[in-house]
Amino acid sequence: MLNFRITRSGDESLYDKDYDVVIVGGGPAGLVAGLYAARAGLNTILVEKSVAGGQMATTERVDNCPGCIEGSGAEIGEWMRRQATGFGLKWANAEVLSMNLLADVKMVLTSEGRLRAPVVILATGARPRKLGVPGEDQFWGRGVSVCATCDGPFMEGKVAAAVGGGDSAVKESDYLTRFAEKVHVLHRRDQLRADRANTERALSNPKIDVRYNVVVERVLGEDRVRGVQIRNVLTGEMEELPVDGVFVWIGMIPNTDLFTGQLALDDWGYVVTDARMATSAPGVFAVGDVRAGATRQIVTAAADGAVAALGADEYLHKRTERGLVSPGVEG
Repeated sequence: MLNFRITRSGDESLYDKDYDVVIVGGGPAGLVAGLYAARAGLNTILVEKSVAGGQMATTERVDNCPGCIEGSGAEIGEWMRRQATGFGLKWANAEVLSMNLLADVKMVLTSEGRLRAPVVILATGARPRKLGVPGEDQFWGRGVSVCATCDGPFMEGKVAAAVGGGDSAVKESDYLTRFAEKVHVLHRRDQLRADRANTERALSNPKIDVRYNVVVERVLGEDRVRGVQIRNVLTGEMEELPVDGVFVWIGMIPNTDLFTGQLALDDWGYVVTDARMATSAPGVFAVGDVRAGATRQIVTAAADGAVAALGADEYLHKRTERGLVSPGVEG
């Protein structure tokens, strides 16, 4: 295993400057965008308030990232960061406070200072809705998961609980049965909300046991998950259900608060892009989980980042052809 130590940059020389590209978010999409942009010779800075890897960094082990090192999500994220900074990407540990994305030269205000660039790539991601019950955070990434594709193989021959009743929950539960011996689908209503085809597929799967009118009150375990405590919402009856893993599929929340009202969003709040990852605002691109239609896998997020960086390079060349250059830093 690699042993990386992350420290806050605190490098004041990075701020109150002009760049070609500012990337907001240090998950796989943002890191690959930074790698491609910096490698293309663009003066590029990436702002991340935490560690490299984004949501991937919360995963204890990643084994479906093609060509990645063996290790945790945090280790892979730090490896990707080192690769990108090796090509000249500037890394800034700071919290983004506000953004003006509608000007020709965009402004990103951080807790450490201002950043300006004609191109901004948004890689702010999406956060899963949590159950908000005891034990969930304790075992997050260590038995509590939001990704069957990522963590399903660890359920080989085991029993899993899947929380939710929509299309994502039902489809992911069906996928999970490729590995798990049994999947208990726990839904707070009296019928699944998934579409008919997905519902019929789940109900006909002998490995899926649907429990209606129940909510999870607690994730149980010591060194690992060993069960969930569930409550019947009609009777109030409590039950301990032995499981080896808990998969939570009750929705995602896109991280768009900082630019809501500046970009076109879909009905669920995700950023609308074209095939080049361009948004409704010229010079602004969106990649990864924050983008409408994203598959939400490491490899697809990385692909988004590469496409956006190539699009950014093309946009900047056209901008230069029109005689536009970045102004100097204001007072």
